Amino acid sequence: MEIRTDLALEKCENTDINSVSGVTSESFSAGNVKITRIEVTDKNGAKLIGKPIGKYITAETQPFAKHAQFIGEELEMIAKEISSLIPEEGSVLVAGLGNSSITPDALGPKCADMIFATRHIKGEILKETGLNNLRCVCAFSTGVLGNTGAEAGEIIKALVNQLDPSAVITIDALAARSIERLGNTVQMCSTGITPGSGVGNSRSEINEKTIGVPVIAIGVPTVVDAATLVSDFAGNPSAEYPHPGMMVTPREVDLMIEHAAKLTSLAINRALQPEISAEDLIMLTS
Repeated sequence: MEIRTDLALEKCENTDINSVSGVTSESFSAGNVKITRIEVTDKNGAKLIGKPIGKYITAETQPFAKHAQFIGEELEMIAKEISSLIPEEGSVLVAGLGNSSITPDALGPKCADMIFATRHIKGEILKETGLNNLRCVCAFSTGVLGNTGAEAGEIIKALVNQLDPSAVITIDALAARSIERLGNTVQMCSTGITPGSGVGNSRSEINEKTIGVPVIAIGVPTVVDAATLVSDFAGNPSAEYPHPGMMVTPREVDLMIEHAAKLTSLAINRALQPEISAEDLIMLTS
C-alpha cells in the first residue's frame, strides 16, 4: 500500500540514511523546538526517499492548537531556517496555496493575508516611517482550480514574469503519515511543491524549473490518509482500507490552522524583514 506523506522526515524514518549515499541528516533541539535538516544530494538519494534533490528542514514544536504565544524561541528558530533557504537580496513573491473554504486546506490563504506586503511602500512613506531597509515583498492567494480555472503554478508563473522576484515562497497544508505530527510541525524546503500530492490530487509542479526562480515551499501537515492510519494501528502495512481517499484531521483543526497560520506567516515576515521586531510585525499586519 502506498504511504502518503509530504514530509521528508517521514520518508527517511524507515531508512538508515547514514549508511547510504545521497542523503545527509542532522538534528538538534533548543527548548521546545527540534530542528531536523535533511539534504538530498544526488539521484541515488532522491530515489531512496522519493524526494527531489535539495534541502528539507523540519521544525517540531508544541501543538499549535494549545499554544497561542508566537513571539519566542519557536518563531526565531523557524525564521532563521527560512532565512537559510531564501536569497539574501531581491524581491520575494509569497503565494498562499489552498482552499480558504475548507478548514484543513486554508493554511495558505490565511498566511497570505498576514504577510507584510511592501512593494507598494515607496518614497516619502519609507522616510516618514523610518523603514528605509524594507525588502520588497508581494503576497497573494492563488485560489483553487475549480474556482479560478487556472492552475496555481500558472498564476505564479504569470506573476513571476511580471514582477521579476528573486524567489517565490509557497505556503500550503501538507499530509503526514503520523497523526502525532499534525499541528505541531513545519516543513521548509528548497525544492518547491506539487500541490495536492499528499492527498492523491497532484497538480502541476511549482519549482525553479517550471517557474524560473528558486521556490521555497513551507507547509504544515493538517491531515493523515485514513488508510495509512488504519494500517499503522493494525500493525499491517499491507492492510486494505475499504474507503480509499478518506483523510483524517484533528477535532481542533480550526484552532490549529489559525495558530499555525499566525506562527508561519510571522516567521516568514521575520525572515524577510529581520530588522523589524516580531512585535512591530504583528502590529503592521493586524
